[in-house]
Amino acid sequence: MIETERLILRPWREEDAGTLYKYASDPEIGPIAGWPPHTSVENSLEIIRTVFNAPETYAVVLKETGEPVGACGIMFSDGLHSATMKNGEAEIGYWIGKPYWGRGLIPEAVAALLSRCFNELGLDAVWCGYYEGNGKSKRVCEKCGFRYHHTNPDIASPLGDKRSEHFHVMTKEDYMRL
Repeated sequence: MIETERLILRPWREEDAGTLYKYASDPEIGPIAGWPPHTSVENSLEIIRTVFNAPETYAVVLKETGEPVGACGIMFSDGLHSATMKNGEAEIGYWIGKPYWGRGLIPEAVAALLSRCFNELGLDAVWCGYYEGNGKSKRVCEKCGFRYHHTNPDIASPLGDKRSEHFHVMTKEDYMRL
């Protein structure tokens, strides 16, 4: 569990399936990140049991309500990710429910994950990618101090379409300067 000023980042629980469905079924959330909207509470439960069961995958929980309103996580070079990484590197991913857009919650969660990556896990670099048109994710990268690295044009997204994906990186040296 990781705690910030307004958030608790904790593992997903099966009893979170209804709340996950409430936010992840919104067609403005998943597709821009490359995944399909959840179709039922059962679909969300299956995601909790499989995708969200990975190490370093967290529910973004509001301290004031105890409700999970998004997800974030650290993906390592030996697992499912979209950045081309070396050993000692990871990629951070995230999303948050639409009612919570623009409140600075994801940058707060990402800052906590960056601290974990560099101070606890001893990583050398952390990547963050987003698809063309996802201005909110681009803004998170900028707010958190990532620097633009490169763009992969015309790659297949998990939805099967072709997109350009922009990658930002933060090295341990970058992090220490922040």
